[in-house]
Amino acid sequence: MTARLLIVGPQGSGKGTQGVRVGEALGIPVVSTGDVFRANVKDGTELGLQVKSIIDAGDLVPDELTSAVVRDRLAQQDAAEGFLLDGYPRNLAQVLHLDEFLEGRDEALDAVIALVVPREESLSRLTARAAEQGRADDTEEAIATRLGIYERETAPILDVYGTRGIVDEIDGVGSLDEVTVRIFAALDARGISAR
Repeated sequence: MTARLLIVGPQGSGKGTQGVRVGEALGIPVVSTGDVFRANVKDGTELGLQVKSIIDAGDLVPDELTSAVVRDRLAQQDAAEGFLLDGYPRNLAQVLHLDEFLEGRDEALDAVIALVVPREESLSRLTARAAEQGRADDTEEAIATRLGIYERETAPILDVYGTRGIVDEIDGVGSLDEVTVRIFAALDARGISAR
């Protein structure tokens, strides 16, 4: 069984944590653009140097650069039978880039997990995360910028995927386990089950 999934939600919705849980249960790699970029910044790579100032300002990496990184990652052997994308595509241009890449492999996304969390809840979670983890990219201004970008640019991709009938809206408020159970109930209904 293959599973080509996308998890979407505002920053602070828990999509990173839930994505890891889904990926592990299904035996597919989680491709998180945020993690890829942060690792490159930490390691001081050429890519890291390109994106550090962008991330620190709370802005997002340009589409072309992000799409190239994702295409390279999805072309690796461990993603041949499935993957879970987290943080990509984040806008309509990237949806087109991903469609083109997947169509070239005669593939398509199987489901989009859309975590629904009120803005106030996202802000509260991100503020707590910044304090716990000391993340430089989680300043109050950067958080507000990223949530605004999500609302303007990323939320509209759900309309595109909605017309394809592959979006499952999941209530993202509750314990980690409660949200995970909701996600797997939706995936099970699509015939996608844990190994």
